[in-house]
Amino acid sequence: MVNVPRLVIAAPSSGSGKTTVATGLMAAFAARGLAVSGHKVGPDYIDPGFHTLATGRPGRNLDAYMCGPELIAPLFAHGARGCGLAVVEGVMGLYDGASGLGELASTAHVAKLLRAPVVLVVDASSQSRSVAALVHGFASWDTEVRIGGVILNKVGSDRHEALLREALEESGVPVLGALRRAEGVSVPSRHLGLVPVAERRSDAVAAVAAMAGQVAAGCDLEGLLALARSAPAVPGAGWSAGEAVGGAFGGSVPLPAPSRNRGSAPDPAPQAPEGLTNAPVVAVAGGAAFTFSYAENTELLAAAGADVVSFDPLHDEALPLGTRGVVIGGGFPEVYAPELSANEALRKAVAELALSGAPVAAECAGLLYLGRSLDGLPMCGVLDAEARMTKRLTLGYRDAVALTDNVLAPAGARMRGHEFHRTVIEPGAGDEPAWGMHRPERRVEGFVRGNVHASYLHTHWAASPGTAARFVERCRG
Repeated sequence: MVNVPRLVIAAPSSGSGKTTVATGLMAAFAARGLAVSGHKVGPDYIDPGFHTLATGRPGRNLDAYMCGPELIAPLFAHGARGCGLAVVEGVMGLYDGASGLGELASTAHVAKLLRAPVVLVVDASSQSRSVAALVHGFASWDTEVRIGGVILNKVGSDRHEALLREALEESGVPVLGALRRAEGVSVPSRHLGLVPVAERRSDAVAAVAAMAGQVAAGCDLEGLLALARSAPAVPGAGWSAGEAVGGAFGGSVPLPAPSRNRGSAPDPAPQAPEGLTNAPVVAVAGGAAFTFSYAENTELLAAAGADVVSFDPLHDEALPLGTRGVVIGGGFPEVYAPELSANEALRKAVAELALSGAPVAAECAGLLYLGRSLDGLPMCGVLDAEARMTKRLTLGYRDAVALTDNVLAPAGARMRGHEFHRTVIEPGAGDEPAWGMHRPERRVEGFVRGNVHASYLHTHWAASPGTAARFVERCRG
């Protein structure tokens, strides 16, 4: 049974202040000595970075579209194991789900799957008594969604707060906080949303501290904790990376030590599955330019027997010693194109490794890094393609099928993923495309070249743990 106290922080729409409230609550409760787990509904990579900063634990995503509804509670239990509180930040408006698919992957859907009470964050800056009608509508729309309280955000004055509280007395939904407008809690944004924590660490620390202070001063923390503790148990066990990849080896696999940074003291050697004695080094790109990754992907690589080591393409001039495979996830290479291009030694090392036949898996930012150039600046040259920034945002869930047997999937395998970028690469697909897209339109996308797999598609490997097992097997040669 999953019995962790929990809250879902939702809102009527984007821009209401969910990230400020959710992150502030995580940090405020953590400052009280409570072990707190942070989660984000949907595919977003940036907000979990702030959750990690607030809690000291990996931020986790709960995506019912990519991973399936059946994995939401197990993944939640995995991330929240040993915690006294879990805070789940919603996505968009409370009832907004995957386009054209009803409630699927919405905050409301995830709240129901977790049997978690919802706290509605309302931007009250331009209303008074109307707030009661808004809250009543959201609370009554779906009787399976339990809205346990409201936090009023961007309140203008004491008088404004009094009017809002008076109106909400008629709604029957308690007010659990009222927050004034505050300069210190703002976080800068750019073309894909908030600027990630890794790019502005000291400023991000200060922003999270400001969020915690504002939330602690303006919210009823005891009331919120009592609401979280009222959540009933959810049947089922926590997800396990070892058990997930175990089928590829005929049994469960013990989860080895987490990834280690290049240059740090070595972690204990991972336990390889029975009969597989060597642990190939899999280098995973990190640093400020490559911040988009799901914690479970790395955990699955380790559980499949890899020695996972991080490297920073901005600063490291060589791949980790003994690298047998490379994973390059998403991020902002367009922001750091001059620095990435200037690191010619690493670009050559990546190209040589790919040319040798070693497995390389690249998503979105990684795809751009493997091309010939990005905005006219030389990149690795593994792919005969050129990338550039555009004004057009490409965003949304995708249904895909592997068109070519590759290091991540056999031909014909189906995968759900997400695209999120303001770049284009030309050509958009190689002679052997990575994916055939079936939603929202039919097209081919990405590149398979030997043991290189590169695509715009972000994927969550918990949905298909055989992906990690297959990649590590290819690394073993």
